[in-house]
Amino acid sequence: MPYAHDRVRAILWREDALELLDQRRLPGETRYQRLTTAAGVAQAIRDMVVRGAPAIGITAAYGVVLGARERHAENPDRWRTAIEDDLAQLAAARPTAVNLFWALRRMERVIAEISDDPVERLLAEARAIHAEDLAANRRMGELGAALLGERGAVLTHCNTGSLATGGYGTALGVIRRGYEQGLIERVYADETRPWLQGARLTAWELVQDGIPVTLLADGAAAALLRQGEARWAIVGADRIAANGDVANKIGTYHLAVAARYHGVRFMVVAPTSTVDMNVASGSEIPIEQRAAEELLTLGGQPVAAAGAEAWNPSFDVTPAALVDALVTERGVVLAPDAEKMARLMTEVH
Repeated sequence: MPYAHDRVRAILWREDALELLDQRRLPGETRYQRLTTAAGVAQAIRDMVVRGAPAIGITAAYGVVLGARERHAENPDRWRTAIEDDLAQLAAARPTAVNLFWALRRMERVIAEISDDPVERLLAEARAIHAEDLAANRRMGELGAALLGERGAVLTHCNTGSLATGGYGTALGVIRRGYEQGLIERVYADETRPWLQGARLTAWELVQDGIPVTLLADGAAAALLRQGEARWAIVGADRIAANGDVANKIGTYHLAVAARYHGVRFMVVAPTSTVDMNVASGSEIPIEQRAAEELLTLGGQPVAAAGAEAWNPSFDVTPAALVDALVTERGVVLAPDAEKMARLMTEVH
């Protein structure tokens, strides 16, 4: 059952199919896509029917289940070989969020152990990934809320809530718990161009849950911080490097710079599945470049001068030196660096 102030679920396994809340249609329409093939799941990830690093990983895990069911029905003797194409399609759907690859590797380990019909075992693993993410989010909510201090407002960027995860959320999980504890009185949400996840998704989630939210243009964040309207900036992450550098939705870096300049603390909230210890620093993280039309048009209508070109990275990298606190389900890392990240990822929990 969802907690209070947590009524949204974007990923459902129902009647042997995956149902995804189509986030491109929010807030105007609540519609679920029903998917029965791995190829369909990969396309849904690519088209941003589902988005948010943890949600992408969970969705890919269910996609493996669908792929295995289809391949085993086609040829029970060759399904392991045939499913490799499905795994490749899922892995190629989004290049930046490391949770996608983490979930696929976990499903591949189960595939290697199966000798008969794979569906039941793989579905149990996908459900475990889903349940573990929800539990991790609730744990991070508790840990992050404990850092907030006195009552006040916070600022967030993009969407990090139930829509971006298995439920409750990462940064929004901290915000939900902080609000429940009376530590947060209002949430300021950047609109998050060009997909407007803050306007369409974060504001929608918070309104659903009865949490006061005020929307602002991305370019207004520094002015808000200068006025002292927010005590913390709280964001999620799509990949965290071994030295603590953070890749997150485009606009996060300039928010971190503005927060440091104005003495506002900056918190990153993400599960350890988002940490990639094989990447030494943020400079090695691949940054997805998306279509120019996302900037040049809005709702299918042109909003820029004809002939103008566009630079449209989906993510940017915030140096670890600008992060005051990294909150994971394993614990909190203050002022993260390579040594602290290594300790976090190697200690037994």
